[in-house]
Amino acid sequence: MAPAAAEQSKSKLRILLMPFFATSHILPITDLAFHLAAARPDAVEAIVATTHANASIVHSALARREPSIHAAKVKVTTYAFPAVDGLPPGVENMSTVAAADGWRLEAAAATESTMRPAQERLIREISPDAIVSDLHFFGWISAIAAELGIPCPLFSVVGIFPTLATWRLALLGRVKDAPPGGSVTIPEFPGPEISLPVTEMSDFLRNPPVFDPELGAQYMMLLKSSGFIANTFVDLEREYCESFDGCGYAKRTYCVGPLALPMPPPAAASAPDRSACLEWLDTMATHSVVYLCFGSLTNFSEAQLDELALGLEGSGVPFLWVVRVKKTWEPPAGWKDRVGSRGMLVTGWAPQTDILQHPSVGAFVTQCGWNSVLETIAAGVPVLTWPMLFEQFITERFMTRAISIGERLWPEGAGVRSTKYEEHELVPAKAIAQSVAKFMERGGAAEAARKRVKELSPKAHAAIAEGGTSRRDVHQLIDDFMAARASAVGTTSS
Repeated sequence: MAPAAAEQSKSKLRILLMPFFATSHILPITDLAFHLAAARPDAVEAIVATTHANASIVHSALARREPSIHAAKVKVTTYAFPAVDGLPPGVENMSTVAAADGWRLEAAAATESTMRPAQERLIREISPDAIVSDLHFFGWISAIAAELGIPCPLFSVVGIFPTLATWRLALLGRVKDAPPGGSVTIPEFPGPEISLPVTEMSDFLRNPPVFDPELGAQYMMLLKSSGFIANTFVDLEREYCESFDGCGYAKRTYCVGPLALPMPPPAAASAPDRSACLEWLDTMATHSVVYLCFGSLTNFSEAQLDELALGLEGSGVPFLWVVRVKKTWEPPAGWKDRVGSRGMLVTGWAPQTDILQHPSVGAFVTQCGWNSVLETIAAGVPVLTWPMLFEQFITERFMTRAISIGERLWPEGAGVRSTKYEEHELVPAKAIAQSVAKFMERGGAAEAARKRVKELSPKAHAAIAEGGTSRRDVHQLIDDFMAARASAVGTTSS
């Protein structure tokens, strides 16, 4: 073996992880970096690469792992975000961009001439042994990895169920043949039959882009050569995992979640910096509170916020409602006085994992983002679903039909729901009040759903623990990276 090759074989395995510019993507990829470093601390060096304005999100995610030495061993590096017409300097995240300008950030991230130069400079400077790239963006990273002769599996921030459903619909082309206002049944799909109105499908499915056949072939070749990483666990989606593997889309599927586990312990009641919302929850009865949070990307109209406020008031149920900051919105006149201590409104950030673990929380009204799905399962809390974007409507079917841990907040047939803001009808206060009150009534649907989700919760924790399926897949991913490096070193030295 040549001296240089021998030196490389003894060095740590350097894994570069590159998420898209959304908090919901950055957090799970950072969590994956932590688990890679924790699995083999003496053999693995994990590096998360993002833009300057997004680096604080990575550091915050690692800080919650403290005092873990493995979190400290995850490195963070940055590259420049390009100047984009219509975006102010420093706006580099889908959570901070104005709703009307989100497409500008997405377009920049998807444009090779715009984004590749800075990313490629960083990749070649770091010279990693493997790259984990976001599934939905940065297709050119796989080409760079191929030039360097290193593996580049794709990471999905959603589960196997929504991924398999989306790919089935896309590859079999059923959506474009549906009549206006019609519905489509997901073809060749395991489990209960799943149908969705066309309005509840992402624009990617409604208006498929024209793919370059050569790029499409390269993409599929990448999956079959380097693999697919999903933030899920086998016991949650077993029949869908088996179906996905049987399709032959990827050489290997690594189910490595829930990556947010193990959760840090909730803040102690005596902690001086404990959140005010947790203090308020301490005053409420067990399983009595409905917790509402719609993620970092959902943008409700002021009219819908008014209806939601009045619906919560009319339900008579205690609630903790986290609202993404809207500078111009205020609750309806007199609402705070009428609700009184029965409800708490939080603007901005709230400690979601601590809230979900609190015994007073009886249900979670969620937009069906996959990170929230895993958090509520890990905490054993049933759900009322209110999807708004992307694959969230498909994920809703997973929760309400496949694993039955909750119900739709707005009953089927009550009105039009859509992934497009302009098509989504206003959900009226009366419907919200009735749905929340009925779900939470004694002996109601929440109790049955809680029993089912409580059966899944220990399985989620077991998956990521020593000997669990997800922990084994993390080790297998490292082993495969090491084997690829050894093969490359052997080729170089021969």
